[in-house]
Amino acid sequence: MTSHRTTRVLTTALLVLPAAALTASADAAPAAPAGAPTSAPTSAHPAPTRFDHPHANPWFPLRPGTVWVFRGTDEGRRLTQRTTVSQRHRLVDGVRTTVVLDVVRRADGSVAERTHDWYAADDAGRVWYFGEATATYDRQGRLVDREGSWEAGRDGARAGVIMPARPHPTDAYRQEYRAGDAEDQAWVVERGARVRTPAVTTRHALRTFEWSRLEPRVVSAKLYARGYGVVVDQDVAGGDERFVLIRMRRG
Repeated sequence: MTSHRTTRVLTTALLVLPAAALTASADAAPAAPAGAPTSAPTSAHPAPTRFDHPHANPWFPLRPGTVWVFRGTDEGRRLTQRTTVSQRHRLVDGVRTTVVLDVVRRADGSVAERTHDWYAADDAGRVWYFGEATATYDRQGRLVDREGSWEAGRDGARAGVIMPARPHPTDAYRQEYRAGDAEDQAWVVERGARVRTPAVTTRHALRTFEWSRLEPRVVSAKLYARGYGVVVDQDVAGGDERFVLIRMRRG
């Protein structure tokens, strides 16, 4: 996969978007960030040999035993999310992936969603996303649905890039792909962003805009810190979801 480049004019324009987007209503939400590529490069079936000597990516750590805890809200609901890099591996589309567990809980402690994600870093340090097995539950613990689950190499699904090896504005990439089920895309818009959370403070964060062709009016901004990964995930148009990293335990 190759990175998409846009012009310096677009880069300058998009850097002022976050503040404006924070005040945008759902009715006025754009189909994608202003000036964003209309489509990211297509995903692929990366050759398993590209993963023989994986190189760690500081923007998306995958060290087993690492745990992140996020505090957030979505549609007025208070939520916590615990993300754990497990010791487990899964062979997906011929590639040995690392299994990462996400558990989202409501304020009363009940599990709202449980997801197993499959990631793998290649020899260049690019982190690929090979799919997820997700399940949502009601307050009584009953399974509601498994919508959004997909696996690269099955039913036309393809792996996507979750983090480039050396991300720079204005890299654009498809994060996942199965037509009609998983069509998230991302666009790197800034390096050197300031961010402060209970877990980390830095002036050197990486900012991305992320959106799905299945929900084109919803745009989120993510901030990544080196050595931490995602530290803030916030809707800036079309939604009101926000999660902030409150603590991290390194593996």
